[in-house]
Amino acid sequence: MGKKKIISQTGDELIQETDKVSDAIKKASEKSREGSRAIRKGRVYVAATYNNTIITFTDETGNVLGWSSSGSVGFSGSKKSTPYAAGKIAELIAQKMKKMGIGTIDLFVKGIGGGRDAAARALMNNGIVIDMIRDLTPVPHNGCRPPKVRRV
Repeated sequence: MGKKKIISQTGDELIQETDKVSDAIKKASEKSREGSRAIRKGRVYVAATYNNTIITFTDETGNVLGWSSSGSVGFSGSKKSTPYAAGKIAELIAQKMKKMGIGTIDLFVKGIGGGRDAAARALMNNGIVIDMIRDLTPVPHNGCRPPKVRRV
């Protein structure tokens, strides 16, 4: 294997490197503060299935800012698909949105689970103004082709 070459940095090089890192962190935090001030409206997507409820909130262009599901909040098993769990998730999402400065949203609901309406109500009760509600649930339109007739 041979000898390993150890590169040691001088004190000046270390100071320059830490200054670069701290400058990059300051720039990133300034950008995030500017972005959070600029965001006033967002989108919330509620995916309510028979087994789970997932809520995602984005800015107007569709960049994800945060999400939560009933499993991540702590519910398990059949309790994940209940309206109560959806309400708790919506409360958590509303708190995150208020920290970012989002006051009004467009709500997009998908699925047929129990958390559809509960999530919308919980968002309204936590001070979020809903401008529009759109249902994105897929609707079957004759389904797939049936199998051929069995011949015996």
